[in-house]
Amino acid sequence: MKKDVIKLDTSKAGSIDLADDIFSLEPRIDILHRVVRWQRARAQAGTHKVKTRSEVKYSKKKIYRQKGTGGARHGARSAPIFRGGGVYKGPQPRSHAFDLPKKVRALGLKHALSAKAAAGELVVLDEASLKAGKSKELASTIRKMGWKRTLFIDGAEVNLDFARAASNIDGVDVLPSAGANVYDILKRDTLVLTKSGVQALEARLK
Repeated sequence: MKKDVIKLDTSKAGSIDLADDIFSLEPRIDILHRVVRWQRARAQAGTHKVKTRSEVKYSKKKIYRQKGTGGARHGARSAPIFRGGGVYKGPQPRSHAFDLPKKVRALGLKHALSAKAAAGELVVLDEASLKAGKSKELASTIRKMGWKRTLFIDGAEVNLDFARAASNIDGVDVLPSAGANVYDILKRDTLVLTKSGVQALEARLK
């Protein structure tokens, strides 16, 4: 699959061959869904917590005698049946993460890249670098290109000036190739890969 390469000044910089087994697959929603669920579950904090009957601040004294009251038998006021008592079987801190095979994760990334290519939302950039490193300059370029929510994926390392300029622009993110993931790719309207980013992704997914 051939794709035109452009520069940040909108001029053309030749073309590049994209691997068909990575960028030309028929996107499968079920695989993308599995990978996104796996990512979001791992990101979930899991810090939810309630107090049980042994943790609420109440006296442990028996509230009234066992027999002769005509009411039900009760021990401490911290029992879950009382107002202000502990919670029975409430949420406790835990990890929401679950396992997903590496092959499925790699396949999900391939399908995410293919989905962007099929939708015409994939752009290949010669290089992601700015001389001045000014947010105003990058924002103006993105506006001229007609991009909105944009994800830039570079090679093994990101140009620091470019990343610094992009960090001040809402809806624009820059990642190295190692940070490329299904959720961030699908969340953005436009995916911009540098030539070195394409090479790194193809090497990673071969």
